[in-house]
Amino acid sequence: MSNYTQSTNFATKDALTSGDPLKIVKGTEINTEFVNISVAIATKADLASPTFTGTPSLPTGTTAVTQTAGNSSTLIATTAFVQAALATLHPVGSIYINATVATNPGTLLGFGTWTAFGAGRVMVGFDSGNVLFDTAEETGGSANATLPSHTHTATVTDPSHAHTFQGSVYINPGSTGGGSAQAGTTLTTNTAVTGITVANSTEGASATNANYQPYITVYMWKRTA
Repeated sequence: MSNYTQSTNFATKDALTSGDPLKIVKGTEINTEFVNISVAIATKADLASPTFTGTPSLPTGTTAVTQTAGNSSTLIATTAFVQAALATLHPVGSIYINATVATNPGTLLGFGTWTAFGAGRVMVGFDSGNVLFDTAEETGGSANATLPSHTHTATVTDPSHAHTFQGSVYINPGSTGGGSAQAGTTLTTNTAVTGITVANSTEGASATNANYQPYITVYMWKRTA
């Protein structure tokens, strides 16, 4: 784009004396001014829906760079403002996650120092009431904890025993005499061992990598500066 530059100062002609040839306004002078004005107009952007070419830029100041991050007006923002807004959304300590791209966010976003974060670990929310989770970046757990196998056993002691019961016994005092019944007699059975079967069972499995929660692998980065 170019600005209009006047080639002939027509006002100076008024001060010239009559008969001075320079006092005359020539058609070539008018034509030169017309061309200058036409070029300037043709190379300026329209007010409505302009199409810029080349590398247009905005001036610094309240019109461009210094808007606040929450500005929702129709003011035009420069790339510097946009970059600052992105940096505000990703302060130092932020975690960046990408499911497919392994490129450092410093390259992708254009700002900050980022380091790989949380390799082989999942994240858990801060919990001030649990000593396991009450400090930022506290780690714990084991990927290779073994789930121990164990056997249930039982010991049964079954000594021989006899049962007693109350009953009446018929007593015969002789071969010729009559018999009589004696009540309230305690009788005892023969001793015996009761058969009890005990079966042992083994539960659990000994194996590494057997206690992972469901997971999905992503790239994680932490902004450090």
